Amino acid sequence: MVQKEKQKKPASFPLRLSLMLLGALVVFGGVFGVKAFLGGETNKFFDNMPQPASAVTAYTAKQEQWTDAQEAVGTFVAINGTDVTTEAGGVVKELTFEAGQPVKAGTVLVRLNTANELATLKSLEATARLTAVQRDRWRTLGKDKLVSQDEVEQRATAAASAQADADAQRALISQKTIRAPFDGVLGLRRVNLGQFVNPGDPIVSLQALDPIYLDFSLPEQRIGEVTLGLPVRATVDGMPGRTFEGRITAVEPQIDTNTRNFKAQATLVNAEGNLRPGAFAHVNFNTGAEQKVIVIPQTAISFNPYGNSVYVISEVPRGKDEKDMQGKPLTGSKLLVKQRFVKTGATRGDLVAVTEGLKPGERVVTSGLLKLRNDAEVTINNKVQPAASETPTPENR
Repeated sequence: MVQKEKQKKPASFPLRLSLMLLGALVVFGGVFGVKAFLGGETNKFFDNMPQPASAVTAYTAKQEQWTDAQEAVGTFVAINGTDVTTEAGGVVKELTFEAGQPVKAGTVLVRLNTANELATLKSLEATARLTAVQRDRWRTLGKDKLVSQDEVEQRATAAASAQADADAQRALISQKTIRAPFDGVLGLRRVNLGQFVNPGDPIVSLQALDPIYLDFSLPEQRIGEVTLGLPVRATVDGMPGRTFEGRITAVEPQIDTNTRNFKAQATLVNAEGNLRPGAFAHVNFNTGAEQKVIVIPQTAISFNPYGNSVYVISEVPRGKDEKDMQGKPLTGSKLLVKQRFVKTGATRGDLVAVTEGLKPGERVVTSGLLKLRNDAEVTINNKVQPAASETPTPENR
């Protein structure tokens, strides 16, 4: 009996679908695997690729002898300054001053019309003379017991009252002659001839300029260092290159609760009249003996809310496997930077004192700070060095 070969049955649909999915996974898995491998090698290459050194300028921290100097800003104030006014109203009859001229105390500035007041004064003086005659007559009669003592006293009171009325009228007339209350320099005229001036209306400004006060504020920590007679130096923006000297003559005993500052006042000679009330001034003064400080340029400091820092440069040997951009091995040493937090003190010109975190002789970066990070390699190029002067004098351009 001939045995028939068994015919192969076609594979079922689920089996074929599974084989197709498996093949697709193998293909796509290989593609993604190759891509991941290439990406990893690329990242590894860039991670290990040597970074080019950043060009920076450097400054070697040095120790100097600094006097404990303080700085503040202040405002000039006239020792005597006021708007001249009148106690009595009236019409301006005469102006006897020129705007901007210096005057002495007692100089007549303005006269108001006093015609009515003078007429009233004549009447009051006549009444005063009459009552004085009656007073004297009644006193004589009182001595002879011809009138009562009460009548004598009434006549005396009437005479005194009449004289007081006349004196008050003279004072009113005197008030209508406005005089300079102190020596000073007049400002601009604010009234005109024929104008009616009310009591209290400003007529002209009068300022005493020599000497002159300089008021400034300091933090409460300095209140024990500021003493009477301490020399101060002042500069104003309007007169560059000039320094005005004076001495502290008053210290406010009360500290402002809002600012935690206290006020001090210096008196300066102002014979030329260059310093004017209301002008802004920079104040400098020394409060102690000389002390040793470590100084660096202010451009080396990164001022941040969480703390000030500098980049310190150190020289380290290169590793054996370090190579340049072309793959050539590098030898010798390299310069690396490390960020270090420091505490700063007083400033003087372009320099700042470092009170903590830096030693003399250490080199710090003075420009190019924004492109640096910890352990970044740098090269020093000091051809264009930022200014580092105690007394900078920038030129006007």
